[in-house]
Amino acid sequence: MVTHNLGYPRVGSKRELKWASEQFWAGKISKDELLWAGRQVRRQNWQTQQEAGIQWIPSNDFSYYDQVLDTALMVGAVPERYQSLIDGKSNRELEIYFAMARGIQQNGLDIRAMEMTKWFDTNYHFIVPEFLKNQQFKRYSDKVIHDFEDAKQMGILTKPVLLGPVSFLLLGKEKEAGFHRIDLLERLLPVYADVLRELATRGTTWVQIDEPCLTLDLSENEQIAFQQAYEYLARAVPQLSLLVATYFESIQPNLALTLQLPVAALHVDLVRGNEQLEVILADTSFVTSQRILSLGVVDGRNVWKNDFTQSLTFIQRAVDVLGKDRVWIAPSCSLLHVPYDLDLEKNEAVLTPEIKNWMAFAKQKLGEVVTLGRLSKGEAQGLLLENQVALESRRTSLLIHKTAVKTRVQAVQTDDFERDSAFAVRQQIQGESLPLPLFPTTTIGSFPQTDEVRQWRAKYKKGEVTKADYETFVEAEIERSIRWQEEVGLDVLVHGEFERNDMVEYFGEQLTGYVFTQNGWVQSYGSRCVKPPIIYGDVERPEAMTVRWTTFAQSKTEKYMKGMLTGPVTILQWSFVRDDQPRKDTAFQIALAIRDEVQELEQAGIRIIQIDEPAIREGLPLRRADWAAYLTWAVDAFRLSASGVADQTQIHTHMCYSEFNDIMEAIARMDADVITIETSRSQMELLEAFSDFQYPNEIGPGVYDIHSPRVPSVEEMAHLLEKALRTIPARNLWVNPDCGLKTRRWAETDQALRNMVAAARQLQQTISV
Repeated sequence: MVTHNLGYPRVGSKRELKWASEQFWAGKISKDELLWAGRQVRRQNWQTQQEAGIQWIPSNDFSYYDQVLDTALMVGAVPERYQSLIDGKSNRELEIYFAMARGIQQNGLDIRAMEMTKWFDTNYHFIVPEFLKNQQFKRYSDKVIHDFEDAKQMGILTKPVLLGPVSFLLLGKEKEAGFHRIDLLERLLPVYADVLRELATRGTTWVQIDEPCLTLDLSENEQIAFQQAYEYLARAVPQLSLLVATYFESIQPNLALTLQLPVAALHVDLVRGNEQLEVILADTSFVTSQRILSLGVVDGRNVWKNDFTQSLTFIQRAVDVLGKDRVWIAPSCSLLHVPYDLDLEKNEAVLTPEIKNWMAFAKQKLGEVVTLGRLSKGEAQGLLLENQVALESRRTSLLIHKTAVKTRVQAVQTDDFERDSAFAVRQQIQGESLPLPLFPTTTIGSFPQTDEVRQWRAKYKKGEVTKADYETFVEAEIERSIRWQEEVGLDVLVHGEFERNDMVEYFGEQLTGYVFTQNGWVQSYGSRCVKPPIIYGDVERPEAMTVRWTTFAQSKTEKYMKGMLTGPVTILQWSFVRDDQPRKDTAFQIALAIRDEVQELEQAGIRIIQIDEPAIREGLPLRRADWAAYLTWAVDAFRLSASGVADQTQIHTHMCYSEFNDIMEAIARMDADVITIETSRSQMELLEAFSDFQYPNEIGPGVYDIHSPRVPSVEEMAHLLEKALRTIPARNLWVNPDCGLKTRRWAETDQALRNMVAAARQLQQTISV
């Protein structure tokens, strides 16, 4: 029984790649030093998988920023604005790569970054490829070749991983009218064939081609494109065995198409779609072929131990129909989405042995795959018993269930989802009670977290400074940020969130039903890593979470101070969630906890409260047929958290790095008084959805890309605001950055926000209501 892996976390078990990348961007280490750090992470990953007993180990799953961006560079899909970095210059691949991801503003160059959005329904972000009608492709980056050769030097013959040609096109965006990006397939395929032939000459026998878009609702032309692509590649590289990997959903809507692809193996996700197994095994043409079926039975998206008994049932069923030589075992998807190694969690006060025994991180999931291979051959029965004992311990644990929490959720009434008055009435009331200028300026919440801020928080957690000393330090940081905001001229202030480690972890630490890790880092984008908290039981709020800091901040200024909260769907989506009850139930538990906090902030005199929900779109199921049910409970969860206040209290929400076109009705039903969204990378393109829908509430389209180090000019921001005014009534337009400023430096933040306020003032002088 062959075991293989689809991909492995790539930032390093101690985030080595993160630190090296940020030092390189800051000019503190050389390119060679960064490349060496990346090589060390890759090699450690390969060695870990080899030692675990994985037979086919992936290569090219490592990335310095993002695998979609890697693919764009591989096929030469470099937008025109970066050509000045190429022309006449050699060995500039890494500089071009990071400029595409982050933008560049140095040495007389000022080039904006490419767009970024969510990787399907995960919190991982990818760089969106850009395509023109006359787009040409050529082999440019040979990273996939170099990674394969590097592993071969270690004595490991890997299975190189490529993002498939059709998914690559579908994940991109047309930058001009008059064509569909799928029309470019004929020009793209020769580059893929060239890369595959090169791999074959280097000794590759298997190549994994990821086509996650095979799980989506596809048009007829898109289905034809898949068929054409793999017929072409089968002819072009007959010497290679291709494994097409699908994940995150079942392939059932595209079953006939997928099973007919002329490839040697197909990987399916049985965690997200176990019902597809029987349908595949009932397909006579697949069963009578010699193709291999890879079963994704170990969850690559969550941290709970695999149920060996259930997985063995799937494996045995496939073996009964196909034979053991045609069944491979793997995680459901790349292990990119889970932390590195549970063995790194040493502090039992943080993660208790009982709960830890219910979990498996990336390294442990490799062990689960290998163990399932052994169990399927009748070996290692003691490990099966050990697994059953751990699962039974979790099922019967007294830590998980709280009667009072469940009772409160069951008691929720229709009125609990409703504000007192409709938005039009609230807007008039708030306009009178919250006198703000036209085009009010604000920020999304966080300010730069300096080394000093992080050091103080770390010292406090380790008990090296007292609570009183730590709080004195945080108060000083808040007051300093308030004086600075007043001097810059912002209209609605924030306290800066200096006490918060992460917008989800911070709240999870103050809710019951959560547990945390010390080293459970997961890549979100580029060098940005998050440490998702783990929901293991019923959730409730024992006491106020933000009131102390928000009211302190409000006491230091005459301007309005926003209360800053994370919404229930985002807290759910950005945590590792319990899998023993519907996600809706957990979301409502969190919503009631946030509702209590909102009401207490209002009682404390906070007039503007922001409940961030950047993950509403991210959590959308991949199948349109499943959208309505999800959007109903997701929006209800937000409304439950936000609707317990008076009309005079202004509720804001924030969303970023998502496409909103298909869910505008749901966003409108959220009924936030003000929504702030990311729009700067798309040059206000996302506003078209709000305009077409005639969105009635107030909007703050971001004019400052906070994921790039470049500082936009006053003119650039003013131009974006003028574009926004073509679709948003002046009385409804707010001015703000795309997202929180936690990851930026103070120097660029200061200049960018001064420019932003200046752009708003320009608009105020030329437009009146």
